[in-house]
Amino acid sequence: MSLIEAQLTATEVLSAFHRDEPYLFLGAAFTTVAIVSAAYCAIRRRFDPLFVNLALFAYLYGQRMRFDSEIIHFSLSHSMFLMRLRTAVFYLVPLPGFGFFEAAGFMGRWGKTVIVVATVIFVSLIVGTIAFGPLHLFLQINNYVVIVAMLAVMILSFRQGAGEPDFIVLRVGIFCFVAGALWDNIAGLYTIPPRIEPYGFALFLASLGYVAARRVLARDQELLEIQNELDLARRIQLSILPTAFPNSTAFQVAARYVPMTSVAGDFYDFLVADNLQAGLLIADVSGHGVPAALIASMVKMAATSQRENATDPQKLLTGMNAALCGNTQSQFVTAAYAHLDAEKNLLLYSAAGHPPMLLLRDGQVTEILENGLILAMIKDAAFTTATYPLQPGDRLALYTDGILEARDARGEFFDEERLYAALRNTADLSPSDAADRILSNVQQWAKTQEDDLTLLICDYQAASRSS
Repeated sequence: MSLIEAQLTATEVLSAFHRDEPYLFLGAAFTTVAIVSAAYCAIRRRFDPLFVNLALFAYLYGQRMRFDSEIIHFSLSHSMFLMRLRTAVFYLVPLPGFGFFEAAGFMGRWGKTVIVVATVIFVSLIVGTIAFGPLHLFLQINNYVVIVAMLAVMILSFRQGAGEPDFIVLRVGIFCFVAGALWDNIAGLYTIPPRIEPYGFALFLASLGYVAARRVLARDQELLEIQNELDLARRIQLSILPTAFPNSTAFQVAARYVPMTSVAGDFYDFLVADNLQAGLLIADVSGHGVPAALIASMVKMAATSQRENATDPQKLLTGMNAALCGNTQSQFVTAAYAHLDAEKNLLLYSAAGHPPMLLLRDGQVTEILENGLILAMIKDAAFTTATYPLQPGDRLALYTDGILEARDARGEFFDEERLYAALRNTADLSPSDAADRILSNVQQWAKTQEDDLTLLICDYQAASRSS
């Protein structure tokens, strides 16, 4: 090759690059959109047909823009296999495009049929191109199919989401892309160089980006409003829980309440609190979150309505059960109630499907069991009261099952034995420090909290003579 021929060749290549420059840029932009869409699906860890098809569509379209450039054509022209592969990619592009329109709901009930027919046709064209080469007949078939399909998408899109702002914007983007695709494919039948469709596709992606941004902002606003409402609900729920147990010469009580989410289904109350008596109620509503929290507020009202029975655990739970039956929307409540009498040195205890109360005495942990049916299941459910003697220095623990069912990374429960050991290890601590120590052990064991945690620790010190 002479120097002049080399200079001419370099000039031709430079001229081709300048002609292809906007399309190479668009191809890179479309590929970036594909990567972002695929990354979005990966982050969500969820197969979303809309974004998966968009990612494939944008990626293949971007590669088609590269393969369609004169520079790439120069580099591939020496290899018949690469030329066939380049043409096969052209026929592959429409498939995820139709999949996207179908997933977006723009093709109505005919969407799946169009996809099946188009898949058969374009796969046949790909196989034919690889086998026989890039024939002009295959290109004409491709153009006719795309023209018919794009017209169908355009017509069907006008029947979806009429009047909705997002659909109007998307419809404009689809119209620009379909119009460009129709022009290029019709022009391709008459060998006119197709160069309008990429700009239509860019406008289509821009409309998708606008709608996606609008929806993300709207969703963020909705999430902010929901979070504000949950914060308010949390404050309201905390307000129905009692403040610290009043100063008492006979009892020291510490309560700890750790909801899994903003609001919880656990509940506790001090129905009696003075120098001679303590009435400790703990309850756990099935489920989590707002529904359980609403039922917990009903438990509060049911317990308050039975305050006159605070000295009789059996009657108190029977009355609460009658008040809750039929009003909890198939959610159930476990509960336990302990009435402590310092004057008589007696503990009266009754429970409804709740984990047993624990008694720590002289370094030994004893279960206190007296369980009936869970609340809100059967209106005529019967409960019984168990009587235990109290001794100065006794420590009682009431808790919800979130403590027992806390699991470590291997899925092993914290269980009763670990709770008993944790309670024994708090013998020299105050009730407040003991409650903190036990919850710390549970949280270190579980790492992640999967249920609400509530714990009451009560120390009995005997009644003073002045009382």
